[in-house]
Amino acid sequence: MSKLILNRRKFLGTTAATAGILASPAYLRRAHAAGGEVNVWTYNDFVPADFKKDFEKDTGIQINVRLVDDQGKQFNLLAAEQPNPTVDIMTVAGHRFLQFIENDLLQPLDVDRLPNWSTINPVFSESDWSTINGNKWGAPILSGMEVLAYNNELVPEEDVQSWMTFFSDKYKGQTAYTIQDMMSIVMLMKGYDGNMVAYLDDPERAAEIVAEARDFLIEKKPLVRKYYDGGAEVQQMFVNQDIAMACAWNGPIAALMADGFPVSMTIPKEGSYGFVYTYNIANNCPNLDNAYTFLNAILAEPEIGAAMTRASGFISTFKGADAYLTDAEKAASSFSEEELANLQFFRAEANEMKYGLVDPAVEAIKAA
Repeated sequence: MSKLILNRRKFLGTTAATAGILASPAYLRRAHAAGGEVNVWTYNDFVPADFKKDFEKDTGIQINVRLVDDQGKQFNLLAAEQPNPTVDIMTVAGHRFLQFIENDLLQPLDVDRLPNWSTINPVFSESDWSTINGNKWGAPILSGMEVLAYNNELVPEEDVQSWMTFFSDKYKGQTAYTIQDMMSIVMLMKGYDGNMVAYLDDPERAAEIVAEARDFLIEKKPLVRKYYDGGAEVQQMFVNQDIAMACAWNGPIAALMADGFPVSMTIPKEGSYGFVYTYNIANNCPNLDNAYTFLNAILAEPEIGAAMTRASGFISTFKGADAYLTDAEKAASSFSEEELANLQFFRAEANEMKYGLVDPAVEAIKAA
């Protein structure tokens, strides 16, 4: 992720930054110079710096980026701004589509206004989760998963085969995670459906399972060094050797790996969850035409997808993006077949029930 990470071991990833420069802004010249602005809520490094510079130069449209670090916070902020939001483009994970759609916070995409839609791999753009009520609601840009990340100079491989080691006394004060993400992992670790789909007809059982995961994390709270908020923060903790392992999205960890830092990641035997990030258009957004200009431009070429992968560490959904990545960058986003066999994808069917239970549980853990 961020290239501003300070490393007392003189680790600075300059090569990845220089490799991210796009050769030419020609992919934007089909966009009519429109002027004005487009307001984007997204995660750190999801709008490549060189893309932003070229887009603004070629179109006259200024990109205003507001960084987000949590889907729940983004939902609450957008809901509070209705019916006149300040945002045009936002980044919603596919498994949270329904929550935004059912509250009229997103508008369906008019794919006819996106000639570059075919840049996206159909595995993502035409998958079941991407179409709801007959409409496309987001343009898939990056995919990833929750991983167990660890400093491979401090933690042996045998200690990362199970999530249980993460909660052992051996690594007391050396772990970090985001509580909401860990709630799903703990449910999976205990043999439950972390998506909660299996309990749609049994909300009482769902509440019991969430309470069990909540109480487990409260019991294990003395072992964790920190509940962190964003990718840059967990990167910095690894670089400073404040932690030896973390539950993290693979993107920030892959960025560290690509820069040569001694960190690895795995999917433990109990499994983990994968997801897809999408760019979406907010309902009643103030700059609709500019929003479509932005989307079509960022979908223009696989090099842009590679630039997003290089900056964020997440896996590009663009066809041909791998051709623009170095071998080290490709390696940072690969997993064994055995690991991938333990991967499940987040699903949205039970989100209203799930997050209605999980969000208060997260607050209870913080307050404990």
